[in-house]
Amino acid sequence: MAGFISNLLILLLLFQNICLGFRSPLSVFKRYKDTSRSRSTECLGSDQPVISFGLSDFALDIRMPAVTPKQSDTYLCMSVPLPVNDEAYVVDFKPHASMDTVHHMLLFGCNEPSSTENYWDCDEGTCKDKSNILYAWARNAPPTRLPKGVGFRVGGETGSRYFVLQVHYGDVSAFRDKHKDCSGVTLHLTHQKQPLIAGMYLMMSVNTVIPPGKKVVDADIACHYKRSPMHLFAYRVHTHRLGKVVSGYRVRNGQWTLIGRQSPQLPQAFYPVKYPVDISYDDILAARCVFSGEGRTTETHIGGTADDEMCNFYIMYYMEAKHAVSYMTCTQNANPEMFRNIPQEANIPIPVKSDVLKVMHGHHEETKDSDASSLLQQDKKEEEILDHETKDSDASYFLQQAKKQEAEILDQDFHIAEAVEWPGLDLKLGQVSGLALDPENNLVVFHRGDHVWDENSFDSKFVYQQRGLGPIEQNTIIVLNPRNAKLLHSTGKSLFYLPHGLSVDKNGNYWVTDVALHQVFKLGPNDKEPLMILGMALQPGSDKNHFCQPTDVAVDPITGNIYVSDGYCNSRIIQFSPNGLYVMQWGEETSLGRSRSGQFRIPHSLALIPDLNQLCVADRENGRIQCFRLETGEFTREIKHKAFGRELFAVSYVPGGLLFAVNGMPYPGEAESVQGFVMNFSTGEIIDTFTPLRKSFEMPHDIIASEDRTVFVGDVHAKTVWKFASAEKMEHRSVKKAGIEVQETKESETIVEARLKNKPESTDSLKNMDKQHLVQQASTTGVSLVLITTLLIIPVVVLLAILVFIRWRKTTVYGGKGGGGINLGNFFANHKGYSRKGFDRLSTEGSDQEKDEDDGTDSEEECSASSLPPAPSSS
Repeated sequence: MAGFISNLLILLLLFQNICLGFRSPLSVFKRYKDTSRSRSTECLGSDQPVISFGLSDFALDIRMPAVTPKQSDTYLCMSVPLPVNDEAYVVDFKPHASMDTVHHMLLFGCNEPSSTENYWDCDEGTCKDKSNILYAWARNAPPTRLPKGVGFRVGGETGSRYFVLQVHYGDVSAFRDKHKDCSGVTLHLTHQKQPLIAGMYLMMSVNTVIPPGKKVVDADIACHYKRSPMHLFAYRVHTHRLGKVVSGYRVRNGQWTLIGRQSPQLPQAFYPVKYPVDISYDDILAARCVFSGEGRTTETHIGGTADDEMCNFYIMYYMEAKHAVSYMTCTQNANPEMFRNIPQEANIPIPVKSDVLKVMHGHHEETKDSDASSLLQQDKKEEEILDHETKDSDASYFLQQAKKQEAEILDQDFHIAEAVEWPGLDLKLGQVSGLALDPENNLVVFHRGDHVWDENSFDSKFVYQQRGLGPIEQNTIIVLNPRNAKLLHSTGKSLFYLPHGLSVDKNGNYWVTDVALHQVFKLGPNDKEPLMILGMALQPGSDKNHFCQPTDVAVDPITGNIYVSDGYCNSRIIQFSPNGLYVMQWGEETSLGRSRSGQFRIPHSLALIPDLNQLCVADRENGRIQCFRLETGEFTREIKHKAFGRELFAVSYVPGGLLFAVNGMPYPGEAESVQGFVMNFSTGEIIDTFTPLRKSFEMPHDIIASEDRTVFVGDVHAKTVWKFASAEKMEHRSVKKAGIEVQETKESETIVEARLKNKPESTDSLKNMDKQHLVQQASTTGVSLVLITTLLIIPVVVLLAILVFIRWRKTTVYGGKGGGGINLGNFFANHKGYSRKGFDRLSTEGSDQEKDEDDGTDSEEECSASSLPPAPSSS
């Protein structure tokens, strides 16, 4: 018996050594854990700065150590060492910041922070050596997202060994209660080699001088690219208070391709590149910053203080790992003559609403940089613009972030559902032909009252045949509260015969088309008579002064140019100046066979994308969307899907990269259903489809979407307006329940999931969010658990087999006597180099230091694991 026990103990020790061979990679962080700075108990995040999940992935929590800024516009920095010596890759970021207190955060990678203190004033600098921006978070700006398979390389021989977090606290009135702030970011890192390596390309002007009082000053930067191909996925602009717009381009064979343009007076975070842009050997990268010296009495130079200026255009890119370069700069203008051909958009300022922005006067100003030689260090004290209407909504944020992250840069993982308590469905309307949102986000509806477009409305020459009815006697333009459909305003009585298209300009003017009158009208909200009329009443035509059943109108909010889609009996887009003068037109009738680019078969609906300088057209009877450059009418792209069927009626764009559309009824024998579509504008991919629960779409004629992803659809046959909303977009209020933040709806409507192709994930995960790792993905967890469990089961099975064999041998060979058992201790002792030290009791010091108390799993020192068509219809 003694021999048996001895053998069993030896086998258990061997088993423990085997387990140690498969222990979690978190064990490499012990030394980091012991030496890392203590974290205040007032921080609400995990008290573990390093969290392991899987065999190769881990999270690094980087937080301000419970700070209380004393004055507004304070910049505080802190550093965290990379907890591993070997190479790793940052593949995702999760911010932890409240917009009530934090204006922006920047995360740098470098090898030597400017200070070794727990935290320090960033006036001292961020890094002593060269630093790279890895991440940026700003109020009211999209989060930085890395495409799938892309990572920032850190550690090893060439990567950064420290992370430096810079937090800008804007208005510190939120700190009157003297509470501590622990804002920061959690990084998801992996040891798995990434096929694509992310990097940063900085374009910066170093010699621009802005004369006092000069209205427009251009700062141009251009460099020839002489490296391996790189792919661009995000950009960031930066100037101080004199900057109006910053634009970046790729120039190839004389063709300018926009990378991105933005107002530097908006949140200076990284914005996604809307279209994929690749840079090849000998391409030119070009950028322009537009300044105004108005208000200055002396020259303004490039520098690092508030009275100086800066012109920076940052580009995030990725390259194949074998050719990767993590950081590149361009500070010259290699070809000044080329900027004569720069697109006009580069000098058109992007409007910034004055009622949304508050310039911070009298606050803490920038001080002279302590390290002027560092290119990126100049970035630390930018001119700040605060959005005082923005409210922090941690609950809504976490509800969205709990879902599986898309590989797309834009976070577009949401689902559209009908708002079933929307009373607008019961409104008494005529045929609903057009929808729009006014500057206050109220819903504007254009309907036909008691008039109907039918087969008797026009003759073969498109002349209206029912003039005897007179104009519509009802108000044809009604304004509704978008939440409860309450009537706010109405107009348009005795003006129109057959309403069709509608849009609202930035000043709240209504722009409409009438297919019977063959005209376009501009009306003020409170005006009885039109402010502008384009076209000749009741006279169809195809010259500069006539339309033929114009379908829609759109007004560029930047230039004021007017675009008209014309129409049912013409196949063209016409551009007019803001005062109604003809400028140009493009488009032609679809030829026999396959339709070509720039050909139309009823251009039915228009969607302006002003930030990309494009106009998209719902080419109805060709069942597609075509997009064109605003200034030239040049075709840029087509979006077409089988699911559209033969007809696509309307299209709407939402800033941030979402395109909404509705199609027509299928032809007999065709399977495509009438439905709404949500698309990623960058890729054209359909993200979601939606249909109503109450009633059914009959002939959805127009669609409009707001920035908060509320969608309205007007149906010309059903004579109604449906409302849809993102299933994740509900206003919430937080309540405490069992120590967990639980979200309850505050909105009066009930959001019900419609018939979707992609069903939203359950929000039950919110209840268990405090038990989930911050950046862990479900697929990774599943694979890791299966792998770990398998590795643990194998030694157990082997151990049991050995014990059975021993028992059998004792029974059969020795007749049940224990004296002849296999003595592994003696066996090993007979071999050269044996030492009893190999079987001394193992030290358990620090074995519980990385224990995860949330999920109850054991520490890394132990071996347990947790478990073709007829004639087109009118309308």
